[in-house]
Amino acid sequence: MYQTLTFLHSQTRWLVLISLMYAVYRSLKGYLSDRKFTGTDDSVRHWTATIAHIQLVIGMIFYFKSPVIQYFWKNLNEAKESFEHVFFGLIHISLMIAAIILITIGSALAKRKLSDKEKFKTMGIWFSIALIIIFIAIPWPFSPFANRPYFR
Repeated sequence: MYQTLTFLHSQTRWLVLISLMYAVYRSLKGYLSDRKFTGTDDSVRHWTATIAHIQLVIGMIFYFKSPVIQYFWKNLNEAKESFEHVFFGLIHISLMIAAIILITIGSALAKRKLSDKEKFKTMGIWFSIALIIIFIAIPWPFSPFANRPYFR
């Protein structure tokens, strides 16, 4: 099960990033060109949040099944000495939950705005902040915090 979760979590990351970047692009384009907020824009908003929530569920299951996390919590004093353990035990999960909360709030607020320009603006701001946080929290192969391969 752990290997399946590793694979799913790694692959779904790309769906989250692609959908979030596309949503930010559409919101910026729509805001700057005074376009109408179409059904497609609303679907992009909705599916971006949905994909992020699916990734959160996979990530939470992965978190509680991970031997790295189990070691971290069982040996907290020792594990605190390793930044990689702290990164996965606290930082990664905290930042990712914060990003999903921002996506959820941004999606809900954008849905309720009356003007198209406000919908685009709201979606763009909240999703952009979430995207920045996600880029920081992903253990990229080049990350100084903790690194993992692009595909697992």
